[in-house]
Amino acid sequence: MKHVCVYCGSSEGLDPAYAQAACHLGRTIASQGLVLVYGGARVGLMGHLARAALAAGGEVLGVMPRHLVDLDLAQKGLSELRIVDNMHERKAAMALAADAFIALPGGMGTLEELLETLTWAQLGLHQKPCGLLNTRHYYDPLISLLAHAEQQGFLHPRHRALLLQAHEPEPLLHALNTFRMPLQDKASWILGMTQTRA
Repeated sequence: MKHVCVYCGSSEGLDPAYAQAACHLGRTIASQGLVLVYGGARVGLMGHLARAALAAGGEVLGVMPRHLVDLDLAQKGLSELRIVDNMHERKAAMALAADAFIALPGGMGTLEELLETLTWAQLGLHQKPCGLLNTRHYYDPLISLLAHAEQQGFLHPRHRALLLQAHEPEPLLHALNTFRMPLQDKASWILGMTQTRA
């Protein structure tokens, strides 16, 4: 694991603990010699994350659509800023550059990025681990929803286990670095369920 992609809010949220967690994660990524990959913004948790990593001597790769760069939302002083044409290209470029993924608190964009990345893992399209930095139990409702989906037969326990979680960066990064992807993908699970019911 060398490049860690972090999804997080372009807002700071109401609790100062969220910004503190973003800074802590940025510093920890840098201190472990990892490269931070993120959405390139200077605002919200994204800005806190990137500036903390840079201040700690880390390497930071930002990926941002051109229309957001034109709005002067890009963080200055990044190791590299890749400018793409749209949000789809942004997600694809971030996913390609990353060896692992972490979600800090965020809104719909953060949730969409995280769940798409998990879906790709579920389908066997990549073998990269995904984790939540569950600051102040922000993601507890999502964790409960995924447990409910499993209970109702929409999610295999093996696939729910694809989403790692911790409340601090150090154990989360360790879990990501030591995680081994299960062999069975969703297509195999669906076929197995279909044959069982036939």
